[in-house]
Amino acid sequence: MSQFEGEPGTKDFVEVRLPAAGAYLSVLRTATAGLAARLDFTLDEIEDLRIAVDEACAILLQQAVPGSVLSCVFRLVGDSLRVTVSAPTTDGRAPERDTFAWTVLSALAGEVESTVDDDKTVGISLHKKRGAGPGQG
Repeated sequence: MSQFEGEPGTKDFVEVRLPAAGAYLSVLRTATAGLAARLDFTLDEIEDLRIAVDEACAILLQQAVPGSVLSCVFRLVGDSLRVTVSAPTTDGRAPERDTFAWTVLSALAGEVESTVDDDKTVGISLHKKRGAGPGQG
């Protein structure tokens, strides 16, 4: 279970499930932009979040089980957007936090966390607040 499921104050959510393949990531970039725009994020904030979601997915796709499903849950909470991407993986390893990719995620999305479930599903959660500068959530 994701840490954000059933979270108090979470009114709106959108879940997108698609094949765990890079060819489908444009769908998530579009959904990210549309939902961030709904929260009146600036164009720069929208682009930062689009890039962050794309990067999180790229990290997961490196270890995703071939033919599996990538899940992306968007939660609109107040003036922020929480995005959790997850996929079943072959090894159940959490992403390394001392990599360039993780640094990019943290700089663009603010709060970034990862989880690993018992079934080797790895999740990356991003939390971006409207009006926060880069790296400020």
